[in-house]
Amino acid sequence: MKVAAGDFKTHCLQLIAQVHATGQEVLITKRGVAMAKLVAVNSAPPQSLFGAMKGSVAIVGDLIAPIDEAWDAEIGG
Repeated sequence: MKVAAGDFKTHCLQLIAQVHATGQEVLITKRGVAMAKLVAVNSAPPQSLFGAMKGSVAIVGDLIAPIDEAWDAEIGG
């Protein structure tokens, strides 16, 4: 939705309530040029850090099986 700056000034509180209720952005223009945008704040509670990365890592292969290559520490280099 586009609103002229003068109309925004007149209906500011109504537009804020409308954006909050619907989530629809309001583009504020001055002489037809976009000047600002009124958007709803994401009011979702912050996600806990514990478990935030759940499902983002995949284990491929055997992590505890011995490898066939000698380590540098074993060969003295």
